[in-house]
Amino acid sequence: MPRQERFTTDYPGVYYVMGTAVATGKPEKIFYIYYRRDGRQIEEKAGRQFQDAMTPARAARLRAERLEGKAPSNQAKREAVKAAKEAETGRMTLGRIWEEFTAQKADLKSARDDKSRWRNHLEKDFAGKEVGEIVTLDVDRVRHRLLRAGKAPATVKQVLVLLKRVINFGVHKGLCPAPEPSRLHFDMPTVRNETTEDLGPEALERLLAAMDADTNVQAANLMRMALYTGMRRGELFRLKWEHIDYERGFIRLVDTKGGGDQKIPLNEAARALLLGHPRTESEYVFPGRGGRERTDVRKQLDRIKRRAGLPASFRPLHGLRHVYASMLASSGQVDMHVLQKLLTHKSPQMTQRYAHLRDDALRRAADVAGEIMTSIHADPGALRSVK
Repeated sequence: MPRQERFTTDYPGVYYVMGTAVATGKPEKIFYIYYRRDGRQIEEKAGRQFQDAMTPARAARLRAERLEGKAPSNQAKREAVKAAKEAETGRMTLGRIWEEFTAQKADLKSARDDKSRWRNHLEKDFAGKEVGEIVTLDVDRVRHRLLRAGKAPATVKQVLVLLKRVINFGVHKGLCPAPEPSRLHFDMPTVRNETTEDLGPEALERLLAAMDADTNVQAANLMRMALYTGMRRGELFRLKWEHIDYERGFIRLVDTKGGGDQKIPLNEAARALLLGHPRTESEYVFPGRGGRERTDVRKQLDRIKRRAGLPASFRPLHGLRHVYASMLASSGQVDMHVLQKLLTHKSPQMTQRYAHLRDDALRRAADVAGEIMTSIHADPGALRSVK
Protein backbone atom coordinates (compact mmCIF):
# COMPACT_ATOMS: atom_id res chain seq x y z
CA MET A 1 0.00 0.00 0.00
CA PRO A 2 1.54 3.34 -1.04
CA ARG A 3 2.41 5.80 1.72
CA GLN A 4 -0.27 8.46 2.15
CA GLU A 5 0.70 12.07 1.60
CA ARG A 6 1.23 13.96 4.83
CA PHE A 7 0.08 17.53 5.28
CA THR A 8 1.72 19.72 7.88
CA THR A 9 -0.19 22.03 10.22
CA ASP A 10 0.70 25.18 12.09
CA TYR A 11 1.35 23.09 15.20
CA PRO A 12 4.74 21.33 15.69
CA GLY A 13 4.48 17.55 15.74
CA VAL A 14 0.98 17.52 14.22
CA TYR A 15 0.13 16.45 10.67
CA TYR A 16 -2.84 14.90 8.85
CA VAL A 17 -3.59 12.60 5.96
CA MET A 18 -6.74 12.56 3.86
CA GLY A 19 -9.14 9.71 4.43
CA THR A 20 -12.82 8.96 3.95
CA ALA A 21 -15.50 9.51 6.57
CA VAL A 22 -17.06 6.22 7.66
CA ALA A 23 -20.58 7.62 7.93
CA THR A 24 -20.78 9.80 4.82
CA GLY A 25 -18.03 8.60 2.53
CA LYS A 26 -16.83 12.19 2.16
CA PRO A 27 -13.18 13.26 2.44
CA GLU A 28 -12.03 13.57 6.05
CA LYS A 29 -8.77 14.63 7.69
CA ILE A 30 -7.13 12.09 9.99
CA PHE A 31 -4.77 13.77 12.44
CA TYR A 32 -1.55 12.26 13.80
CA ILE A 33 0.98 13.40 16.39
CA TYR A 34 4.64 12.49 16.82
CA TYR A 35 7.00 13.11 19.72
CA ARG A 36 9.98 11.63 21.54
CA ARG A 37 9.63 10.06 24.99
CA ASP A 38 12.13 8.01 26.99
CA GLY A 39 14.49 8.18 24.02
CA ARG A 40 11.89 6.63 21.73
CA GLN A 41 10.22 8.27 18.72
CA ILE A 42 6.45 7.79 18.99
CA GLU A 43 3.96 8.42 16.21
CA GLU A 44 0.26 7.80 16.79
CA LYS A 45 -3.21 8.65 15.61
CA ALA A 46 -4.90 11.57 17.37
CA GLY A 47 -8.35 11.29 15.80
CA ARG A 48 -10.63 11.99 12.81
CA GLN A 49 -11.88 15.39 11.75
CA PHE A 50 -15.62 14.60 11.90
CA GLN A 51 -15.93 11.34 13.77
CA ASP A 52 -13.81 12.54 16.72
CA ALA A 53 -14.24 16.31 16.23
CA MET A 54 -10.46 16.49 16.00
CA THR A 55 -8.68 19.73 15.08
CA PRO A 56 -4.98 20.63 14.85
CA ALA A 57 -5.27 22.54 18.14
CA ARG A 58 -6.81 19.56 19.96
CA ALA A 59 -4.17 17.25 18.51
CA ALA A 60 -1.46 19.63 19.74
CA ARG A 61 -2.96 19.55 23.25
CA LEU A 62 -2.96 15.73 23.18
CA ARG A 63 0.69 15.82 22.13
CA ALA A 64 1.56 18.19 24.99
CA GLU A 65 -0.15 15.89 27.50
CA ARG A 66 1.86 12.93 26.20
CA LEU A 67 5.12 14.88 26.45
CA GLU A 68 4.37 16.04 29.99
CA GLY A 69 3.41 12.53 31.06
CA LYS A 70 -0.14 13.59 31.90
CA ALA A 71 -1.63 11.08 29.46
CA PRO A 72 -0.37 7.68 28.29
CA SER A 73 0.37 6.91 24.66
CA ASN A 74 -2.05 4.83 22.62
CA GLN A 75 0.36 1.89 22.92
CA ALA A 76 0.46 2.29 26.70
CA LYS A 77 -3.33 2.33 26.83
CA ARG A 78 -3.52 -0.88 24.82
CA GLU A 79 -0.94 -2.52 27.09
CA ALA A 80 -2.90 -1.45 30.18
CA VAL A 81 -6.10 -2.96 28.80
CA LYS A 82 -4.23 -6.15 27.94
CA ALA A 83 -2.69 -6.31 31.42
CA ALA A 84 -6.12 -5.79 33.02
CA LYS A 85 -7.57 -8.66 31.01
CA GLU A 86 -4.66 -10.89 31.98
CA ALA A 87 -5.14 -9.94 35.63
CA GLU A 88 -8.79 -10.93 35.41
CA THR A 89 -7.87 -14.35 34.08
CA GLY A 90 -5.05 -14.71 36.61
CA ARG A 91 -2.40 -15.38 33.93
CA MET A 92 1.07 -14.32 35.06
CA THR A 93 2.60 -13.63 31.67
CA LEU A 94 6.16 -12.57 31.04
CA GLY A 95 4.78 -9.15 30.14
CA ARG A 96 3.45 -8.74 33.68
CA ILE A 97 6.73 -10.03 35.13
CA TRP A 98 8.56 -7.50 32.95
CA GLU A 99 6.48 -4.66 34.39
CA GLU A 100 7.45 -5.69 37.91
CA PHE A 101 11.06 -6.17 36.80
CA THR A 102 11.31 -2.64 35.38
CA ALA A 103 9.66 -1.15 38.47
CA GLN A 104 12.23 -2.74 40.79
CA LYS A 105 15.24 -2.32 38.50
CA ALA A 106 14.58 1.27 37.41
CA ASP A 107 17.76 2.56 39.07
CA LEU A 108 20.09 0.24 37.15
CA LYS A 109 22.43 1.88 34.65
CA SER A 110 21.23 -0.62 32.04
CA ALA A 111 17.53 0.24 32.54
CA ARG A 112 17.19 2.35 29.40
CA ASP A 113 19.01 -0.20 27.23
CA ASP A 114 16.97 -3.02 28.76
CA LYS A 115 13.71 -1.24 27.85
CA SER A 116 14.91 -0.81 24.28
CA ARG A 117 15.91 -4.49 23.98
CA TRP A 118 12.60 -5.64 25.41
CA ARG A 119 10.51 -3.36 23.23
CA ASN A 120 12.39 -4.02 19.99
CA HIS A 121 13.34 -7.69 20.27
CA LEU A 122 11.39 -9.54 22.98
CA GLU A 123 8.00 -8.01 23.71
CA LYS A 124 6.22 -9.22 20.58
CA ASP A 125 7.25 -12.85 21.04
CA PHE A 126 7.15 -13.24 24.83
CA ALA A 127 4.95 -10.62 26.54
CA GLY A 128 1.79 -12.70 26.19
CA LYS A 129 3.33 -16.02 27.22
CA GLU A 130 3.66 -17.58 30.64
CA VAL A 131 7.16 -18.74 31.52
CA GLY A 132 6.05 -22.36 31.37
CA GLU A 133 4.96 -21.86 27.77
CA ILE A 134 8.41 -20.69 26.61
CA VAL A 135 10.61 -23.38 25.11
CA THR A 136 14.14 -23.50 23.72
CA LEU A 137 12.83 -23.20 20.15
CA ASP A 138 11.36 -19.77 20.99
CA VAL A 139 14.77 -18.56 22.17
CA ASP A 140 16.52 -20.06 19.13
CA ARG A 141 14.15 -18.23 16.79
CA VAL A 142 14.98 -14.89 18.36
CA ARG A 143 18.71 -15.60 18.19
CA HIS A 144 18.59 -16.65 14.52
CA ARG A 145 16.34 -13.72 13.56
CA LEU A 146 18.66 -11.13 15.10
CA LEU A 147 21.81 -12.70 13.64
CA ARG A 148 20.20 -12.82 10.18
CA ALA A 149 19.30 -9.16 10.59
CA GLY A 150 22.98 -8.38 10.98
CA LYS A 151 23.04 -7.81 14.73
CA ALA A 152 26.44 -8.34 16.36
CA PRO A 153 26.77 -11.52 18.44
CA ALA A 154 27.41 -9.35 21.52
CA THR A 155 24.12 -7.51 20.92
CA VAL A 156 22.20 -10.75 20.46
CA LYS A 157 23.72 -12.14 23.65
CA GLN A 158 22.61 -9.05 25.60
CA VAL A 159 19.04 -9.55 24.37
CA LEU A 160 18.98 -13.20 25.41
CA VAL A 161 20.63 -12.43 28.75
CA LEU A 162 17.86 -9.90 29.43
CA LEU A 163 15.22 -12.54 28.69
CA LYS A 164 16.94 -14.93 31.08
CA ARG A 165 17.20 -12.21 33.76
CA VAL A 166 13.48 -11.44 33.55
CA ILE A 167 12.56 -15.13 33.85
CA ASN A 168 14.94 -15.62 36.79
CA PHE A 169 13.50 -12.52 38.44
CA GLY A 170 10.00 -13.96 38.15
CA VAL A 171 11.11 -17.26 39.65
CA HIS A 172 13.06 -15.58 42.47
CA LYS A 173 10.09 -13.36 43.39
CA GLY A 174 7.67 -16.24 43.37
CA LEU A 175 5.72 -14.91 40.39
CA CYS A 176 6.14 -18.08 38.35
CA PRO A 177 7.52 -21.60 38.68
CA ALA A 178 11.00 -22.32 37.41
CA PRO A 179 11.05 -23.56 33.80
CA GLU A 180 11.92 -27.19 33.24
CA PRO A 181 15.57 -27.55 32.12
CA SER A 182 14.52 -30.11 29.53
CA ARG A 183 12.16 -27.57 27.91
CA LEU A 184 14.13 -24.33 28.14
CA HIS A 185 17.81 -23.56 27.93
CA PHE A 186 19.76 -20.71 26.32
CA ASP A 187 22.34 -21.24 23.58
CA MET A 188 24.28 -17.97 23.54
CA PRO A 189 26.09 -16.82 20.39
CA THR A 190 29.87 -16.87 20.51
CA VAL A 191 31.22 -13.41 21.27
CA ARG A 192 34.79 -12.61 20.42
CA ASN A 193 35.57 -9.31 22.13
CA GLU A 194 39.26 -9.77 22.75
CA THR A 195 40.21 -7.48 19.87
CA THR A 196 41.75 -4.15 20.75
CA GLU A 197 41.52 -0.94 18.78
CA ASP A 198 44.95 0.58 18.32
CA LEU A 199 46.48 3.38 16.28
CA GLY A 200 49.92 3.43 14.75
CA PRO A 201 52.20 6.47 15.18
CA GLU A 202 51.13 8.05 11.87
CA ALA A 203 47.40 7.60 12.54
CA LEU A 204 47.82 9.01 16.04
CA GLU A 205 49.65 12.03 14.66
CA ARG A 206 46.83 12.66 12.19
CA LEU A 207 44.27 12.35 14.98
CA LEU A 208 46.11 14.80 17.24
CA ALA A 209 46.32 17.26 14.34
CA ALA A 210 42.59 16.83 13.64
CA MET A 211 41.81 17.54 17.30
CA ASP A 212 43.89 20.72 17.18
CA ALA A 213 42.13 21.87 14.00
CA ASP A 214 38.58 21.22 15.22
CA THR A 215 36.54 24.17 16.44
CA ASN A 216 34.64 22.16 19.06
CA VAL A 217 36.95 22.32 22.08
CA GLN A 218 34.63 20.15 24.20
CA ALA A 219 34.72 17.27 21.72
CA ALA A 220 38.47 17.53 21.08
CA ASN A 221 39.27 17.63 24.81
CA LEU A 222 36.98 14.65 25.46
CA MET A 223 39.14 12.65 23.06
CA ARG A 224 42.34 13.97 24.61
CA MET A 225 41.18 12.98 28.10
CA ALA A 226 40.33 9.47 26.89
CA LEU A 227 43.85 9.24 25.44
CA TYR A 228 45.60 10.74 28.49
CA THR A 229 43.72 8.84 31.19
CA GLY A 230 41.97 5.82 29.62
CA MET A 231 38.65 6.95 31.11
CA ARG A 232 35.48 5.35 29.80
CA ARG A 233 32.84 7.30 27.85
CA GLY A 234 30.35 7.33 30.73
CA GLU A 235 33.05 8.33 33.22
CA LEU A 236 33.98 11.30 31.04
CA PHE A 237 30.34 12.33 30.67
CA ARG A 238 29.80 12.13 34.47
CA LEU A 239 33.02 13.94 35.35
CA LYS A 240 32.41 17.03 37.50
CA TRP A 241 34.87 19.73 38.49
CA GLU A 242 34.53 18.67 42.11
CA HIS A 243 35.87 15.22 41.19
CA ILE A 244 39.29 16.67 40.27
CA ASP A 245 41.77 16.87 43.13
CA TYR A 246 44.62 19.02 41.82
CA GLU A 247 46.35 19.13 45.21
CA ARG A 248 46.62 15.37 45.73
CA GLY A 249 46.75 14.60 42.03
CA PHE A 250 43.74 12.32 41.56
CA ILE A 251 40.52 12.10 39.55
CA ARG A 252 37.51 10.53 41.25
CA LEU A 253 35.48 8.30 38.95
CA VAL A 254 31.83 8.03 39.98
CA ASP A 255 29.70 4.90 39.56
CA THR A 256 32.29 3.08 37.45
CA LYS A 257 31.78 -0.06 35.45
CA GLY A 258 34.42 -1.66 37.66
CA GLY A 259 32.15 -1.10 40.66
CA GLY A 260 31.40 1.93 42.86
CA ASP A 261 33.54 5.06 42.97
CA GLN A 262 37.24 4.77 42.21
CA LYS A 263 40.14 7.12 41.67
CA ILE A 264 42.94 7.32 39.16
CA PRO A 265 46.08 9.47 39.14
CA LEU A 266 45.91 12.90 37.51
CA ASN A 267 48.92 12.88 35.20
CA GLU A 268 50.55 16.08 33.95
CA ALA A 269 49.02 15.89 30.47
CA ALA A 270 45.50 15.62 31.91
CA ARG A 271 46.23 18.32 34.50
CA ALA A 272 47.36 20.79 31.83
CA LEU A 273 44.33 20.00 29.68
CA LEU A 274 41.87 20.53 32.53
CA LEU A 275 43.50 23.77 33.68
CA GLY A 276 43.15 25.15 30.16
CA HIS A 277 39.70 23.69 29.47
CA PRO A 278 36.87 26.26 29.13
CA ARG A 279 34.77 26.28 32.29
CA THR A 280 31.06 27.03 32.05
CA GLU A 281 28.45 27.54 34.77
CA SER A 282 27.75 23.81 34.66
CA GLU A 283 29.12 21.47 37.33
CA TYR A 284 30.17 19.07 34.57
CA VAL A 285 33.57 19.30 32.89
CA PHE A 286 32.10 18.27 29.52
CA PRO A 287 28.46 19.40 29.85
CA GLY A 288 25.62 18.60 27.48
CA ARG A 289 22.67 20.76 26.57
CA GLY A 290 21.59 23.24 29.21
CA GLY A 291 24.62 22.35 31.33
CA ARG A 292 23.21 18.91 32.12
CA GLU A 293 25.10 15.64 31.96
CA ARG A 294 26.13 14.91 28.40
CA THR A 295 24.42 11.96 26.71
CA ASP A 296 25.99 11.92 23.25
CA VAL A 297 28.87 13.38 21.26
CA ARG A 298 28.96 10.99 18.30
CA LYS A 299 28.50 13.55 15.52
CA GLN A 300 31.35 15.78 16.72
CA LEU A 301 33.74 12.88 17.29
CA ASP A 302 32.95 11.28 13.93
CA ARG A 303 33.84 14.58 12.25
CA ILE A 304 37.27 14.56 13.91
CA LYS A 305 37.71 10.87 13.10
CA ARG A 306 36.95 11.44 9.40
CA ARG A 307 39.33 14.39 9.23
CA ALA A 308 42.07 12.19 10.65
CA GLY A 309 41.33 9.47 8.08
CA LEU A 310 40.70 6.78 10.70
CA PRO A 311 38.80 3.57 9.87
CA ALA A 312 35.02 3.78 10.09
CA SER A 313 35.07 0.95 12.64
CA PHE A 314 37.26 2.93 15.08
CA ARG A 315 35.23 4.04 18.12
CA PRO A 316 36.75 7.38 19.15
CA LEU A 317 36.46 7.31 22.95
CA HIS A 318 36.54 3.54 23.49
CA GLY A 319 39.30 3.18 20.92
CA LEU A 320 41.46 5.83 22.59
CA ARG A 321 41.06 3.99 25.89
CA HIS A 322 42.60 0.99 24.13
CA VAL A 323 45.38 3.18 22.71
CA TYR A 324 46.13 4.42 26.24
CA ALA A 325 46.31 0.88 27.59
CA SER A 326 48.36 -0.38 24.64
CA MET A 327 50.93 2.40 25.01
CA LEU A 328 51.44 1.60 28.70
CA ALA A 329 51.63 -2.15 28.15
CA SER A 330 54.04 -1.91 25.22
CA SER A 331 56.34 0.46 27.14
CA GLY A 332 57.45 -2.46 29.29
CA GLN A 333 57.43 -0.12 32.31
CA VAL A 334 53.92 -0.93 33.59
CA ASP A 335 53.00 -4.38 34.90
CA MET A 336 49.58 -5.91 34.38
CA HIS A 337 48.46 -5.35 37.98
CA VAL A 338 49.12 -1.61 37.76
CA LEU A 339 47.46 -1.43 34.35
CA GLN A 340 44.40 -3.19 35.76
CA LYS A 341 44.15 -0.54 38.50
CA LEU A 342 44.56 2.32 36.03
CA LEU A 343 41.82 0.91 33.79
CA THR A 344 39.61 0.11 36.83
CA HIS A 345 39.03 -3.41 35.53
CA LYS A 346 37.16 -5.75 37.86
CA SER A 347 39.42 -8.70 37.20
CA PRO A 348 42.92 -9.30 35.80
CA GLN A 349 41.37 -11.36 32.98
CA MET A 350 39.99 -8.17 31.44
CA THR A 351 43.49 -6.70 31.29
CA GLN A 352 45.10 -9.80 29.77
CA ARG A 353 44.27 -8.69 26.23
CA TYR A 354 47.25 -6.32 26.55
CA ALA A 355 49.64 -8.92 27.97
CA HIS A 356 51.18 -9.74 24.59
CA LEU A 357 52.25 -6.10 24.23
CA ARG A 358 54.06 -6.25 27.56
CA ASP A 359 55.65 -9.55 26.52
CA ASP A 360 56.90 -7.93 23.30
CA ALA A 361 58.53 -5.16 25.34
CA LEU A 362 60.19 -7.72 27.63
CA ARG A 363 61.45 -9.64 24.60
CA ARG A 364 62.97 -6.46 23.18
CA ALA A 365 64.71 -5.83 26.50
CA ALA A 366 65.96 -9.42 26.60
CA ASP A 367 67.23 -9.08 23.03
CA VAL A 368 69.28 -6.04 24.08
CA ALA A 369 70.87 -8.11 26.84
CA GLY A 370 71.52 -10.89 24.37
CA GLU A 371 73.19 -8.53 21.89
CA ILE A 372 75.43 -7.14 24.62
CA MET A 373 76.53 -10.61 25.71
CA THR A 374 77.17 -11.67 22.11
CA SER A 375 79.36 -8.64 21.49
CA ILE A 376 81.31 -9.33 24.72
CA HIS A 377 81.87 -12.93 23.65
CA ALA A 378 83.18 -11.76 20.28
CA ASP A 379 85.35 -9.04 21.81
CA PRO A 380 86.16 -9.51 25.51
CA GLY A 381 87.57 -5.99 25.57
CA ALA A 382 84.02 -4.70 25.00
CA LEU A 383 83.21 -5.58 28.62
CA ARG A 384 85.19 -2.52 29.75
CA SER A 385 83.05 -0.27 27.52
CA VAL A 386 79.86 -1.77 28.97
CA LYS A 387 81.06 -0.95 32.47
